[in-house]
Amino acid sequence: MGEPQIDVINPATGEVVNTYAGHTAAQAAAAVEAAAEAQRAWRETTFTARAEVLTRAAALLRDRKGRYARLMTTEMGKPLAAGRSEVEKCAWVCEHYAAHAEAYLAPRAIESDASESYVACAPLGVVLAVMPWNFPFWQVFRFLAPALMAGNGAVLKHASNVPGCALAIEEVVRDAGLPAELFRALLVGSDEVEALIAHPSIAAVTLTGSTPAGRAVAAAAGAALKKTVLELGGSDPYVILEDADLDEAAEIGATSRLLNSGQSCIAAKRFVVVDAVHDAFVERLRAAMAKRVMGDPLDEATDVGPQARVDLRDALHAQVEASVAAGARVLLGGEVPDGPGAFYPPTLLVDVPADAPAYREELFGPVAAVIRVDDEADAIRVANDSDFGLGAAVFTRDLARGRRLAERDLDAGCCFVNALVKSDPRLPFGGIKQSGYGRELAGLGIREFVNQKTVYVA
Repeated sequence: MGEPQIDVINPATGEVVNTYAGHTAAQAAAAVEAAAEAQRAWRETTFTARAEVLTRAAALLRDRKGRYARLMTTEMGKPLAAGRSEVEKCAWVCEHYAAHAEAYLAPRAIESDASESYVACAPLGVVLAVMPWNFPFWQVFRFLAPALMAGNGAVLKHASNVPGCALAIEEVVRDAGLPAELFRALLVGSDEVEALIAHPSIAAVTLTGSTPAGRAVAAAAGAALKKTVLELGGSDPYVILEDADLDEAAEIGATSRLLNSGQSCIAAKRFVVVDAVHDAFVERLRAAMAKRVMGDPLDEATDVGPQARVDLRDALHAQVEASVAAGARVLLGGEVPDGPGAFYPPTLLVDVPADAPAYREELFGPVAAVIRVDDEADAIRVANDSDFGLGAAVFTRDLARGRRLAERDLDAGCCFVNALVKSDPRLPFGGIKQSGYGRELAGLGIREFVNQKTVYVA
C-alpha cells in the first residue's frame, strides 16, 4: 500500500493549491523510534547548547516571516498581518525559553531531615503533540520550545489541512541546528493517533483542540499511563459591569471576538452585560464589529478572512440558526455570503437564551453572543454557567473589584481585567472543566514534561 495523499484546499477560493505525500503507519513509528534515539543524546547537551539552537530558530523565523505568513494564509485562511504576528510570537517564545529554561528547571532545595534534599528536573523522553490548524505555527512552538529546552524530543501530528506549516516548522528548527531526527512532523490522519500514543517510545502527549478530541486522547493516554496536557475548547465570558469604560470594552471585545477570523479558543464568546449598560454597550459593540473588513486574506486591509473549511463554516451557521430559533436576535451578519470560499461575516446575537447553542456551546467563528443580566452577582452566575473554563475577562473602572472577581469568582484558568484574554510566554496558560488540564508556557509549562524527582542525601 502506497503513501497516503493529502490535498490542501485554499479556504478563500475552494481550490486545491498543493498536494503532499503522507506518512504510512510504519514510517511514523520509525520516526518515533528515531526521535527516541536522538533524544538520548540531546538530553546530555547543556542548556547553553540548546539555547543556541532556539535562538537561531527565532532569527530564522523572523527572516522567513513573510513566507510563513503566506503559507498560513494559503492553508487555513489567516489574514497576512495576523500570520506575521504569529511568526513573531513564535520567535519570542523561542527566545524566552532560551533565556529562562535553565532557571525554570534549576534544582529546588527542600528542608528535611537529610543532609541535603532537593527536587531535580530530568527530561521525560519524546513528547507527542497533536495540534490544531487555527494557530498552525504558534500552537506548535508553544509546546516545542520548552520541550526541547528541557531535553525532550518531539513528534508532531498536525491538523490535516496544514501539512505545509508542519513541514515548515520541521524545516526551521532543523536549519537552526536541531538534530535531524529529534523533531519530526508526521503527516498522518487522526486514526493513527491512538497507535502513536501507545508506542513505547512516546513518553507523554500534549493536545490543543476540541473537547471531544481531548477526551479521546486522554482515554488513550490513560490506558497507556502516559502524562497528558490538554488545552481544549472555550466559551470565554467577557463580563461588562455598570462602571466599565464601554468604548474600551467594545473595542477590546470586538478585537478579541474577531481575532483570527473568530477561530480562537480564547476569543470573547459570551458578552455578559449588566442591564444598566446593556443597550449602550450593544450599540458600541455592533459598531466596532461592523467596521471590521471581511475579504481576501492576502489583502492587507482584511481583518476577517475565511473560516478554515467550508464544513466548519456551515456548522457555525447551523449554530447561529439554532440560536435564533431558540429566541436570539441577529443584529449584525448571520448570513452565508454568496461566492466561493468559506467566508462568514462578523455576526452579533442579542437576547441569547440559556438553551441556545450560542450560550451553551463553543461557537468557533466570528459570532458574538450578548446575554443581559441584572447585576454583578447575576453576571458571575451566568459567566460560570458553562462547561468550559479556559479564559474570562471583566471590565470595570474599579480595579480592586476587578481583581476580586478575577481572582476569586470567575471559574477559568486565565482571568483578565480590562484586557482581552491572550497567551504570553511569561505567564502560565491553560484551563479547567471541559477546557482541559495542565499548563503551558512560563515555568509551569516547561515543568509539565519533566520528571520532577526527589533527591535525598543522608
